[in-house]
Amino acid sequence: MGKQHTIITVSVLILLMGLFLIIPRLFGMVNSKQLSGMPTVFVHGYKGTFNSFANMLKRFEDQDWGKKVLVYHISKKGNIRVTHSGDIDASPAYIQVVFEDNRASFEDTSEWLSKVLAHLKKNYNAKSINLVGHSMGGVVSLKYIEDYQNENKYPRINKLITLGSPFDGIYSEEYFRLHRDAAAIDLMPDSAALNILRSNKDAFPDHIDVLNVGSTGDLIAVPDSVNSLQDIVTDDKLTEVIVDNEKLGHSALHENEHVDKLVHDFLNEK
Repeated sequence: MGKQHTIITVSVLILLMGLFLIIPRLFGMVNSKQLSGMPTVFVHGYKGTFNSFANMLKRFEDQDWGKKVLVYHISKKGNIRVTHSGDIDASPAYIQVVFEDNRASFEDTSEWLSKVLAHLKKNYNAKSINLVGHSMGGVVSLKYIEDYQNENKYPRINKLITLGSPFDGIYSEEYFRLHRDAAAIDLMPDSAALNILRSNKDAFPDHIDVLNVGSTGDLIAVPDSVNSLQDIVTDDKLTEVIVDNEKLGHSALHENEHVDKLVHDFLNEK
């Protein structure tokens, strides 16, 4: 009887130890060593998914430009789940953010992004990062920068890259006959959310270098709307590139090798 009791006790202890090790990984609570180099966080746009930046990051890896090491999944309630996709020692390290609710307001999405970046600082000692956002992801990244600047809690932002981000809204009336959710309301020209971004422009730190990329073929974030970032970021910190390619549409911006090189080169500029 004593032997059987010992076996049961040992089995329970082994089970508890296993749960202790596994559960934190499942819920993104792992305390890991510091990420190497300057990590870059990629934020998809309106109705975006894991696939939005997956191909670009795969091309970066194929070019030996870095390695995707983490994917953050954020639920509709703002809960975080982290999966490891590569060696945490890789340099530079890329982190992909995926929002379950990809039609939420600027305010909600930037708050979720703040949770991701606070987790990244606390668990991976990410003191400074770059942000890359496509479409609304670029607008949300800008809002995050304006609203969340406590460097004791969040990483310092080094560079911001925006791809096809409509900082003056989407000009197509037809677009809003099809899209009526919270994000769509914020993306309307002269929306309250866009006006708040402009009114808070003085909150944008003067140390952040910005690359703003658009395309003449983008019918969603047209060049005039993309270039309105000039109203927020000063000329000495802003680099603007409008790619002259009528075939380079909105969702093609993160599927284009020329844009890949623009992003890579800007991230690596000293």
